[in-house]
Amino acid sequence: MITIYGIKNCDTMKKTFAWFEGHDVAFSFHDYKKQGVDEKVLAKAIKEHGWETVINKRGTTWRQLSETQKSQMDDKSAMVVALENPSIIKRPLIASGDVIIIGFDVDAFARLA
Repeated sequence: MITIYGIKNCDTMKKTFAWFEGHDVAFSFHDYKKQGVDEKVLAKAIKEHGWETVINKRGTTWRQLSETQKSQMDDKSAMVVALENPSIIKRPLIASGDVIIIGFDVDAFARLA
């Protein structure tokens, strides 16, 4: 089963939903705002891809962090920040079995389909 994690009103999420629906690929959606962050999935994503890939450093939430938080960021602190501020997680985060995809990547999506 494919689970898409993110925030419903995000434009990238809307593109992701449209891609999956347009390709008749079944998925479930986990909304960070309503359901919180799945710690196990987040930890696996950080372990596999590194915090630099999982954390969105171009967004408002990143810019609001202190310079100390940014400069001392590592896997452990990224986990804490992401659990407290789910909007800092790059979207979408997609999990299917052992596969974790970070970001909008239609080639990776097609491999899941």
